[in-house]
Amino acid sequence: MEKKIPMRTCIACRANKPKRELIRIVKSGEEIKLDFTGKLNGRGAYICNDKGCVEKLKKQKLLNKAFSMQVSEQVYDEILEEFLGKQD
Repeated sequence: MEKKIPMRTCIACRANKPKRELIRIVKSGEEIKLDFTGKLNGRGAYICNDKGCVEKLKKQKLLNKAFSMQVSEQVYDEILEEFLGKQD
């Protein structure tokens, strides 16, 4: 019997992809950050490993809806910077 691959939906483009292909954004307490390991504690939301999706995330403030809270512009900027830093 083959192993089931966990699927997740990107909150920006709504594409359903294997969990390993997506980047997890985690909220633990008041802190929101990228979780490249996928193992941090907290509420997770997933986004494609794609600059367009990360920019859409910021432009449409999608984390506000995913985490049911107000997310500051600074958090979106940090996520974008951290994402772009990992691209090199």
